[in-house]
Amino acid sequence: MSRARLGGALLTAIALVGCVDNPSKEEQEAAKNTIVCQLHGERVVIRFDTGEVRILLGGDRIILYQVPSASGMRFSNGNLELRGKDLEFTLLDFTNATQAQLVECAPYTLPKQ
Repeated sequence: MSRARLGGALLTAIALVGCVDNPSKEEQEAAKNTIVCQLHGERVVIRFDTGEVRILLGGDRIILYQVPSASGMRFSNGNLELRGKDLEFTLLDFTNATQAQLVECAPYTLPKQ
């Protein structure tokens, strides 16, 4: 490879690195309120907001609303309910009369840039 081509390739690489978007403050704040878990081998993303949680489960977006609880957290929309404390959560599906423990829950981290 000639020096001119090598120099051009290096300049292109440097320019592309400079174009990488850094997460906005809004994205960083949302990540602080988000956890990721596993449910039957499938990734579940849970974002906590004021009085509600938003869940991404199997490509479906689900919103659950906070309801009073004697201990821990409890969110429901009538069909699904999320109960938990710290990073231990249980998802109850009243439509199918099932209950499942979410596992490997951890805070969400933004992808490396």
